[in-house]
Amino acid sequence: MSKYYVETIAICQRILKELWYRKRNLIFWAIFPIAVLLLNSYIVAERSKLSLTKAMEFVAPSTLVGVALFFSCLGGTVSTIVSERENKTLKRLFLSPLNGISYFLGIFLAHSLIALGQTLIVYTIASFYGAKISGSILLGIIIIILSIMGYVGLGFILGTQLAKRTEDVNALVATFGIPLLILGGSFLPSFLFPKTLLEIAKFNPIYHINEALIAVWTRGKSLISIQDHFIFLVIFALLMIICGWFCYQNMLRKERLL
Repeated sequence: MSKYYVETIAICQRILKELWYRKRNLIFWAIFPIAVLLLNSYIVAERSKLSLTKAMEFVAPSTLVGVALFFSCLGGTVSTIVSERENKTLKRLFLSPLNGISYFLGIFLAHSLIALGQTLIVYTIASFYGAKISGSILLGIIIIILSIMGYVGLGFILGTQLAKRTEDVNALVATFGIPLLILGGSFLPSFLFPKTLLEIAKFNPIYHINEALIAVWTRGKSLISIQDHFIFLVIFALLMIICGWFCYQNMLRKERLL
């Protein structure tokens, strides 16, 4: 167990150090959710005749899970995997005693820490405008963890199966991501959706993440009130982690043969 722990921490530190040296991605991952948070808050406040504080309480959860965590956890995971393959880092790792489980967990931990930082940034900005968390902080954190698990797992699936070069990452994330984000209520609140679009959105995991976190942290709802969204998220997160792990193992087998 201690071997896995040490290796996982080492992989996590290496990924975070590389990001820190480049800094550009970290800066963008901080600026992007802040910009979306402010823009959406002003739009919702104007269209719904709410105060900016109330609008920000409503918009902050969607900005966090639909925008910040999506691009850092899903897009970041895809970028990390593709970069490791292009730079032949995986080949060098095969020559070391590093366990595949540790590598998988290290990437997950690194992007989870980035997600934690984004959570603090979004809610620090929101609290500056007077926004507050109305419901259970613990339940909200659990929802965020489930979303991170789902995003990172999906990132492993896309990164190992569809993205071959660094140039593929932006196209891949844009193709899958932007429609899902819009349909999930990240840029436009779901109450603005027509009925037909709302029915389609119920098959979108981002919609369930947004609705669950808004219900808990904005409306103060309990677990019982969001049980349908929560069950969907648990199944989605577990399915993505399991599928991501198998896709990762399949990638390792192919890389060893090259």
